[in-house]
Amino acid sequence: MKKMSLAMCLFAAIALAVSGCGGSTQQAAKDSKSEAKVLKVGTEPTFAPFEFQKKDSKEFDGFDMDLIRAVGKKMGMKVEIQNMGFDALIPALKSGNIDVAIAGMSITPDRKKAVDMSDPYYTSGLTVVVRKDDTSIKSVDDLKGKNIAVQIGTTGADRAAKVPDAKVKSYDTNSAVFLELNNKNADAVIIDAPVAAYYLNTEGKDKAKMVGDKMEAEDYGAAFKKGSKLTAEFNKALAELKKDGEYDKIYAKWFGNQK
Repeated sequence: MKKMSLAMCLFAAIALAVSGCGGSTQQAAKDSKSEAKVLKVGTEPTFAPFEFQKKDSKEFDGFDMDLIRAVGKKMGMKVEIQNMGFDALIPALKSGNIDVAIAGMSITPDRKKAVDMSDPYYTSGLTVVVRKDDTSIKSVDDLKGKNIAVQIGTTGADRAAKVPDAKVKSYDTNSAVFLELNNKNADAVIIDAPVAAYYLNTEGKDKAKMVGDKMEAEDYGAAFKKGSKLTAEFNKALAELKKDGEYDKIYAKWFGNQK
């Protein structure tokens, strides 16, 4: 066998090196594709049945939690959920600590100035809750001069602020709001209707009741940092879930067939 010239040896070595680099690049790309991107989700898990933690469990449960996991799957992303206060969600979006906030958040003009809101995924409304033995309060019109408990930063708090001469008491969580009502430190609660319904069907069944008509129908949406491309991706995934029936299954799990 003839010996290769020096030039031929150099050419062969370069070709081998290039081939090796190409193989490594292809493998790295393959490995990158196999690892799903992480969708960092912020929520305030005291808003049953939308988001809450079951007793003695660290898992997040509820309508919003099932929905964001289904959306994340459609987007090809791994969902990681973080627990934080409701009033900390928008600052966390702005700082980049989370990618999306989903926490029964109403789409309002003020919020749309601060963050990008997704397409609506649920239509809610506000209701008044009083103790079961209370016969003096029949609607929001009877709350003048009363003590009203609300969760801080919510549209329920905004509505309570419009009641003439009312003393509005703000709390960090919905559970604290209902506790104040049961302890007679508040005459009534103004809160989202589905949250009230869930409470009255569980631990509040023999303690409280809803009165009056629903007020101010409002849409819930997921929130994103201004200019985030994830907003459009979320909307696309949500539309697909509604089209293929998965959204209806999640809805029925938590609210039955009534819409």
